[in-house]
Amino acid sequence: MALYMYDRDSQGEGESACGADCADGWPPLTVDGEPSKGDGVAAELTTFEREDGATQVAAAGWPLYYFASDEEPAHTRGHGASDVWWLLRPDGSKVE
Repeated sequence: MALYMYDRDSQGEGESACGADCADGWPPLTVDGEPSKGDGVAAELTTFEREDGATQVAAAGWPLYYFASDEEPAHTRGHGASDVWWLLRPDGSKVE
């Protein structure tokens, strides 16, 4: 599934600006343990603890999220939503 970054997050801060209500529509990418990269992903992956205790993944310092309305891996319906949600390139840079 497509992964997104949120402009209201601060890159490299290790926290999410997308809390409980926001996370209903934009679920965070969380892991148990260490994240692993897919083929071609060059961005450094890190993790941080969310307020709810879950471990969220960040790419190049940007917390990662899914879009709840994306139903298939090819969907990128959240890209550009509200001018604050963006896809990331494999190197962790924002696609606008």
